[in-house]
This record gives sequence, structure tokens and C-alpha cells, in this order.
Amino acid sequence: MKTISIENYRPEWKPYFEKFNRAWIEKYFVLEDIDKYVLSNPEEAILNDGGEILFAVYRGKVIGTVALKKVYTDTMELTKMAVDENYQGNGAGIMLCQAAIDKAKDLGVKKLLLYTQSALKPALGIYRKLGFSEVPIEKGKYKRADTKMEMILNDNY
Repeated sequence: MKTISIENYRPEWKPYFEKFNRAWIEKYFVLEDIDKYVLSNPEEAILNDGGEILFAVYRGKVIGTVALKKVYTDTMELTKMAVDENYQGNGAGIMLCQAAIDKAKDLGVKKLLLYTQSALKPALGIYRKLGFSEVPIEKGKYKRADTKMEMILNDNY
């Protein structure tokens, strides 16, 4: 899908952020309280602290999203990556992930981390392909997460 573009957050696209993420989380897991908060309040939960939300757009239609949540001054968490089921398998996920990595680099982030579930094989494949490595996960961060990955974006880290 060469006509997919990656766009910055627009308030009118907020419903897609919730819809796409809610769909995959409810398909495989259960929405946690933190999910409900972030999906209902992306400006407060992600953007106001210096985070970013990106969208994949195909022929004028929003088909996917990903967020970068600020964790520390030099660390961000790649989170809430989702692609509309009707458009999965067309490269939007890898484009979103790469765009998030590029955005984090542009923001001067030194380390990018993410939490995922080992059952989500396509997502794990994308993360590994783009250079994320598994690291030990701390207990209690997210109920459904059993895998933590990170990418060092700056060699001076």
C-alpha cells in the first residue's frame, strides 16, 4: 500500500484511536482501567506530557494509529499501536512503528520501550524486524503484558 501516509494527531481522529485499540484489546484480552483512561483521554494521557500520536491514512481514511508516551526525559514508550482489521497485512503496522521510531529520534529520545504479549506474533515480528530487543519485564506494569522490549536510539545512552 504505497499510498499510506503517516499523519500527526488531529482531534477529529480521536475516535479512531479508541476504536482500533479497543477492538484488538477486547478481541484478545480485557480492557484494563489504564486502557480505558488512555483511550478516552489521549490528550491528557499522552499528548500533554510531550507524547505523540500518529495515524496511518489510506486514500483519505484513517486505518491505524500508534502512540509515543513520555516516560522520562530521554525515554518514551511505544504504545497503543493498532490497525483496522480490514487493513491488516498491508504494511500499515510496520509503517506506523517505523514512523514512531523516527519521531522518537527527532524528539531526541535515547531509549524507546514497549510492553506486549507473546501471543501477538505479528506485532512481535514487526518489533524485532525494526530492531527492538527483549529485556526483563518488571512485575505489575500491565496485567496482560508478558514481554518488554527496548531500542536504544542514541549510542551515548
